[in-house]
Amino acid sequence: MKRIAVCSGSFDPVTNGHIDIFERASKMFDELVVCVFFNPSKSKCMFKVEERAKMLKESTKHIKNVRVTTYSGLLNEFCEENGINFVVRGLRAFADFEYELQRALLLKSINKNLETVFIMTNPQFSYVSSSGVRELAEFGGKVKDLVPKYVAKKIADKFKEETK
Repeated sequence: MKRIAVCSGSFDPVTNGHIDIFERASKMFDELVVCVFFNPSKSKCMFKVEERAKMLKESTKHIKNVRVTTYSGLLNEFCEENGINFVVRGLRAFADFEYELQRALLLKSINKNLETVFIMTNPQFSYVSSSGVRELAEFGGKVKDLVPKYVAKKIADKFKEETK
C-alpha cells in the first residue's frame, strides 16, 4: 500500500521552515501532498490561495515526491477523498504542540484511520512563521533569509505594486 501524507496549511507565505518540514517528511512517505487550505478565520491574507499554491510548486520542485494542491473544506474530508492516512504537522514550540495535539485528537475521533506525525522544526527556523514574515514585509523588513528565493521576489513584487 502506498504511504501518502498531507501537510496542510495556509502557507501565507511559505517559509524556509515549511520547506524544511516538507523535505524531511518526503523521506518518510511515498508521496507528500502539500495542500493550501482556505481558512475563513484568516481574513487578512497577503496572497490568494492560487498564488500560494504557485509559490509552493516553485519552492518544492526539487522534492520529487511532493504534489501541491488546494482545498476548501475539512482536512478529514480531503484525506478521505484522496486516500490519505497520514497528516504531517511541523512543531516550533510547546505552544504549537498543545494546539496541534488537540487538532490531531479531534481528527482521530472523526477518522480512526488518520495518524498525525509531528516533526520538530530545525532550530534555525524555530522563530520563523508566516505571520511574522508578513508583518516584517509590511514594514519593509528583509525576508530573503526566511523564505525561498522565489517567494522573496513575489513578496517584493507585491509591495512594489501596493506602493504605486
